[in-house]
Amino acid sequence: QLQASGGGLVQAGGSLRLPCAACGRPYNTFSTGWFRQAPGKERELVAAIMWNGGLTYYIDPVKGRFTISRVDAKNTVYLQMNSLKPEDTAVYYCAAAPSRAPYLIPSSYDSWGQGTQITVSS
Repeated sequence: QLQASGGGLVQAGGSLRLPCAACGRPYNTFSTGWFRQAPGKERELVAAIMWNGGLTYYIDPVKGRFTISRVDAKNTVYLQMNSLKPEDTAVYYCAAAPSRAPYLIPSSYDSWGQGTQITVSS
């Protein structure tokens, strides 16, 4: 079970950090992705970290602004979001994919946390 939090309203240029806590199993047994869905748009994989923590992935619009990281001692994955833009406004979800599944493929993710709303004002 995944629990995401940390959403809110922020001005453009601001920062937020989203934690995703895993309950029941350690993070080194699955890959973790952060997805977002804006109104009227499809859900997209924004960032991901492989189950062994060795590889990360970002979509181009967030490269250099977002950082995904994992703290195993806290069993938590974080999405640090800096230099936020209005187009980052969306509901953000964290999700888990089995370690055997390709972590870059959205359909690999089969366990979802609840969404958290991020609103970036201009």
